[in-house]
Amino acid sequence: MRKVILNVAVSLDGFIEGPNGEYDWCFTDDDYGMTAFIENTDAIFIGRKSYELIANETHEWYNKKTYVFTDTLDTVKPNAEIVRGADLVSKVEAILNEPGKSIWLFGGASLVSAMLKHNYIHELMLSVHPIVLGAGKPLFEDLKERLPLTLTNSITFSSGLVQLYYKV
Repeated sequence: MRKVILNVAVSLDGFIEGPNGEYDWCFTDDDYGMTAFIENTDAIFIGRKSYELIANETHEWYNKKTYVFTDTLDTVKPNAEIVRGADLVSKVEAILNEPGKSIWLFGGASLVSAMLKHNYIHELMLSVHPIVLGAGKPLFEDLKERLPLTLTNSITFSSGLVQLYYKV
């Protein structure tokens, strides 16, 4: 079975975007292990808002098979496929049982919460940036139960960014 890995940048106070949707606080001065991570994935799970944010960018990983979780979009790029909310469970289970590498759960927060509620996230790779935003979109929303995690690794970079690796 394939693994779903949440790999996301987060502020020290737990936000994945600022109060106006901005992510200009994310460090881009180093690779921070992304090349190796991307080599070990062959698909991306992404919510509509995040997809619309990156749909016209040209990074190499945008060419991976992309599953866009949305109830409002009707068309996506040729390498992408729409997954409707009503199909989440059956579609995700089918994808997880296909042969392949790990799947990058890119975001956003609503999709993360839905995936956690269904126990579809196997690992978390949180790149904690040394900034307190004070407000914005929290990484975890609408979760009603505790989620025990096991720390498997941590890497500290000279920039102050700390990557935390957890197994769910």
